[in-house]
Amino acid sequence: QVTLVESGGGLVQPGGSLRLSCAASGSIFSINVMAWYRQAPGKERELVAVIINGGSINYADSVKGRFTISRDNAKNTVYLEMNSLKPEDTAVYYCNADVKFYDGNYLRRNDCWGQGTQVTVSS
Repeated sequence: QVTLVESGGGLVQPGGSLRLSCAASGSIFSINVMAWYRQAPGKERELVAVIINGGSINYADSVKGRFTISRDNAKNTVYLEMNSLKPEDTAVYYCNADVKFYDGNYLRRNDCWGQGTQVTVSS
């Protein structure tokens, strides 16, 4: 099995910064797509940023110019640098990854999710 664990959330003032991390563990063969989603109270879960193994990156319009997604393939980890944070960024942030992994002698593929980490932006 594969486990994703997020870290780095917390309470920050408007204009502040946070760096989220998500580490994948298990018998991993490769990870193609890694992404960050978020879900604010009373709202649908939305895609924040995506990074593909080949280097392609996309951001939601609401975070362009403020957030930066990156990955360290050697550590099976994806990061989200969040700057100039606004109250509307308050949400639970979830890590997502498309992972190929070994299950005994077989290679499996799963769309995996972390448990989420709370980000609160407030004065």
